[in-house]
Amino acid sequence: MLNARRPNRVPPEARPSRRGFLAGTGAIVVAFRLDAKPARAAAGPDLASVKAQPNAFVRIAPDDTVTVVIKHLDMGQGNTTGLATILADELGADWKTVRTEFAPADAALYNNSLMGPIQGTGGSTAVANSWFQLRKAGAAAREMLMAEAAFRWKVPVSEITVADGVVRHAASGRQARFGELAASAASLPVPSEPRLKDPSEWTLIGTKVPRLDSVAKTNGSAIYSLDIRRPNQVTAVVARAPRFGATVKGFDAAAARKVAGVLDVVQVPTGVAVIARDTWSAMKGREALTVTWDDSTAETRSSDAILAEYRERAKGPGLTASERGDPQAALKGAAKVIEAEFTFPYLAHAAMEPLNATIERAADGGYDVYAGFQFQTVEQATMAAILGVTPDRVRLHSNWAGGSFGRRATPTADYLAEAATVLKAAGEKAPIHLVWTREDDMAGGYYRPTVLHKVRAGIDAKGAVVGWDHVMVGKSIMIGSPFEAMIVKNGIDSTTVEGASDTPYALPAYRFGVHNGREGVPVLWWRSVGHTHTAHVMEVMIDELAHAADVDPVAYRLSLLAQAPRLSGVLKLAADKAGWSAKAQNKPQEKGRGLGVAVHESFGSYVAMVADVTAQDSGIRVNRIVAAVDVGVPVNPDVIRAQVEGAVGFALSAVLRNRITLKDGQVQEHNFDAYEPTRMSEMPKVEVHIVPSQAAPTGIGEPGVPVLAPAIANAVFSATGQRLRALPLDLSGVKGA
Repeated sequence: MLNARRPNRVPPEARPSRRGFLAGTGAIVVAFRLDAKPARAAAGPDLASVKAQPNAFVRIAPDDTVTVVIKHLDMGQGNTTGLATILADELGADWKTVRTEFAPADAALYNNSLMGPIQGTGGSTAVANSWFQLRKAGAAAREMLMAEAAFRWKVPVSEITVADGVVRHAASGRQARFGELAASAASLPVPSEPRLKDPSEWTLIGTKVPRLDSVAKTNGSAIYSLDIRRPNQVTAVVARAPRFGATVKGFDAAAARKVAGVLDVVQVPTGVAVIARDTWSAMKGREALTVTWDDSTAETRSSDAILAEYRERAKGPGLTASERGDPQAALKGAAKVIEAEFTFPYLAHAAMEPLNATIERAADGGYDVYAGFQFQTVEQATMAAILGVTPDRVRLHSNWAGGSFGRRATPTADYLAEAATVLKAAGEKAPIHLVWTREDDMAGGYYRPTVLHKVRAGIDAKGAVVGWDHVMVGKSIMIGSPFEAMIVKNGIDSTTVEGASDTPYALPAYRFGVHNGREGVPVLWWRSVGHTHTAHVMEVMIDELAHAADVDPVAYRLSLLAQAPRLSGVLKLAADKAGWSAKAQNKPQEKGRGLGVAVHESFGSYVAMVADVTAQDSGIRVNRIVAAVDVGVPVNPDVIRAQVEGAVGFALSAVLRNRITLKDGQVQEHNFDAYEPTRMSEMPKVEVHIVPSQAAPTGIGEPGVPVLAPAIANAVFSATGQRLRALPLDLSGVKGA
């Protein structure tokens, strides 16, 4: 705690840096930023307009407004509310005065500590990597306000309390609002190890506080990058190759230039850009454009041909990602062996807001870019290299993003790099708003890899697992990317094998082998990355073994999860809330109706789901999903529930119908008519139960996705007695229950 007496002279080692310095664990970065030169007077007219920013994450204005600086992109997942909750609670702020703004690109101040020395959002890390950082930032600001009040009132700082945006001294009855103290308090030394509140003192964390973005997104005042309008701004759309890997052989722009509103046509590395006064004119100009493509290096195969190659490659053992015991020998002595193949198609991210960005050359020779930035450090450096300036000369202005699900986090910063190349090719004469249409986004982007798994698993006469031999084929996301050295070890991409190579199930003889796909289709992480397919395979196979052993699927899982108490905990909770019982599972069900269960850990979070499904000739109807989640401290339970509900809605369409298919190398699905999202009429009732915890919080943006498909698939088996191992689930071969 700070002393009540203000020091006459602050020693050099205690002075806050104008640039910032690291202080303590969690890499809390402290920096003073004052809009006016700090005055030494306790209060006075010259301080009335000062906005005090005692550290890089909080700014307090004279009107008591508390602005929390958010270093992560909010794509709809609600992290602005969650992150602000953490800091505001430690600060003792009045939630009604809390606001947020997105941080600038500055990895020194705003790096993601779980990703390394870069600023970025992904892997459900926003809350997890910011938890102690924001608590310390809020606590430091609180103690500075307390020290300022103690100095003014000449009382011990230990007698000062802070709550609801007011600093109080109960004994004397004095109090002051944050805004009255902030400017002077900001000139005090920043506590390097402030006292963090005990959980019993929290008033916001763990409660349902209103989301900070709801009103703006409801009344239309929230600004997305599609809303950006800069002076003299023009719009660009790009004609890209219909096959991945093809290049421009030549083009004729004569007809395009005659379209009203078209200003220019330029070639860029990704194709041919049409620049116009507005989006419609640019699109019509592109329609009139004639481009000849060179397919000599393009991917020209269809999806079936790629999958056929995968099946051939799966006959070999592949690179060893995980191994214990001798599964081949164990399977030879098994009482029963189950062999299964699982296939997964390419999937588009299909975010509601297609990719877009605005870029302009500033008067000072630098560049300003407006977009929903997910990997700020990568994006800034990539554009700077294209434009021939240092990264600090490319200023990123973050906007709300209308979804991403991984698509805005490309290691190559693809669409932002494209915007920079268009600006450069056009002579940098006007701000360029690069717009991808829905069709561009669907057919010309990156996809969740197509994947094939082959598993042989055996049990003994008592039903215990004795051996598990597992091979998968799928294209690596990280090989060939700037992140390869960090993530790929011995040829194995950890994001490809996660969720299976590190299975928590106690399998005595286990091998997981992987073949890296080699097709020319660009792939990228899709909400929950490798877990999208590995969880499905593991949970459906475990279910098959349970039925082969004639053991209740929940009890069977629990017998294999003795060393995984948090997974066991969510499994028990979901089963209990769903009314699951071994006895009930053996009773005759309503025709075509059944329950299925799945449990999985991803991104440090634990999720179990029970699906109540009706499977009939007309298709699959998911009636109810009961979910249990353990994410450590539930910072905002309402946001957690919303994310699990959203994960169900997001993943359900991939379970029931969605796929991206290639015909002779060309994507066949171009819009929501052929790649239909989940309809409101299809949404099941979703119940979310949160495990109370004092463990450090983890993420929830992605972990709700992996368990949905296997829970539904297992429920379909319960309803029909037949296994569907390929996604999306196809009932055409199922005849009755």
